[in-house]
Amino acid sequence: MVNNSPWLDGTLYPDVQVPDRLETLADRVDYLARLCAAWDFGLLPGADTVAELRREGWRAAVEACRLLTSPSYHLLRRWHGLAPLPYLGQQISLIRDDPCLEWV
Repeated sequence: MVNNSPWLDGTLYPDVQVPDRLETLADRVDYLARLCAAWDFGLLPGADTVAELRREGWRAAVEACRLLTSPSYHLLRRWHGLAPLPYLGQQISLIRDDPCLEWV
């Protein structure tokens, strides 16, 4: 398949052929898991990808994904107006205890 979607980041698929479309909920959840892992590692998504993921059609996939250890996932939940879930990832004390954190 040829990726015709400018927002779909093919570099997130080093292990399988890049899909042409993400039609099923499972396809979308898989994409979100790959994207959040890269994003949490510091590889930021492009503007087209962010615009696509903020569309209403992604809400069900964001809800289903449940990556509670991913800061990026929690941001996606916020963008979609979903109820907050507990963050189960690492809390770095240097950051957590920073008195300026509320202004970041």
